[in-house]
Amino acid sequence: MTWRRRDNEVLLAVDIGNTNIVLGVFRQQALKGHWRISTVTRKTADEYGAGLIALLSAADLSKNDIKRAIISSVVPALDQVFKEALSRYLGVDPRVVTHENCGMPVLTDNPEEVGADRLVNAVAAYSAHKGALIVVDFGTAVTFDYVTENGEYAGGIIAPGIGISTEALFARTAKLPRIEPGRPSKLIGTSTVESMRSGVFYGFLGLVDGIIERMMKEVATGPRVVATGGLATIVIGESRYITGADEFLTLEGLRIIDEGAEQ
Repeated sequence: MTWRRRDNEVLLAVDIGNTNIVLGVFRQQALKGHWRISTVTRKTADEYGAGLIALLSAADLSKNDIKRAIISSVVPALDQVFKEALSRYLGVDPRVVTHENCGMPVLTDNPEEVGADRLVNAVAAYSAHKGALIVVDFGTAVTFDYVTENGEYAGGIIAPGIGISTEALFARTAKLPRIEPGRPSKLIGTSTVESMRSGVFYGFLGLVDGIIERMMKEVATGPRVVATGGLATIVIGESRYITGADEFLTLEGLRIIDEGAEQ
């Protein structure tokens, strides 16, 4: 499908993740509004559609302003739901990102297995930096993806996110409480909660830096490290490699892929 873009048209970008759905609206290359809502697979197209109308209204936009939409999703149960919601409530037929239309060669054994969000992040990061990259996305899982200096998605690593580790401690033990992930005030805890927070945080930090270090040794290209995801800020300042994060990397990647489809 090909869209003919007009300068005043507004693009709706939708990133459907396991924990959150992130939405953004772009006019040309400028992000004019963005929202993060909970992923709920039992919601209907009508519920999501009505919610979209309300969010757009908060940004002084109407359904008639949205002329194009693009979706990346790692929740198959919501793919058709969102396509119906966008068609019924906004009157647009969204593009759904796959390995075949993301605009980047995918060198893995089974390209169809790679999450669309990982490909979108890789596209955005390479567009910005034009060199070898390790892209780290801190979501429900934490993913580490390698992009070659020639702009090819070469593969990556998937590990449990910090939230999963925290919940596992609570769910699989009788006396440990549920805690919020966060940076501890000191390494050696003097209470159960402090001890748990320290163990989860520094264990996760060691996982992140250890994987990045091993990836750098294996690829031997001196890749730049690019980070994104809601929990990236937790490790900034403590990690040897994560010094900043691009909050809107995925949305920007969706915009770039949509733009490329119009060429």
